[in-house]
Amino acid sequence: MARPFGFGFTQLGDRTVTISHRGRTAGTLRGTRAEKFLKEVGSGDAQLVMARWTGAYRFGNERLARNHPRNR
Repeated sequence: MARPFGFGFTQLGDRTVTISHRGRTAGTLRGTRAEKFLKEVGSGDAQLVMARWTGAYRFGNERLARNHPRNR
């Protein structure tokens, strides 16, 4: 599986974290969830952590599934 890329996050003063993917907002975290996210980003691969928290995984088979007769 390819490594996720294009993610970024912004920490605001009111303990809110906004996660963006390629310039568009992908998720907003507040309070204890934001704190937990920041700890996890600091200790691991930031791109992978942000992909997991936003649910923006890519498995590589989307194109094949879209073209399958069952999905037309």
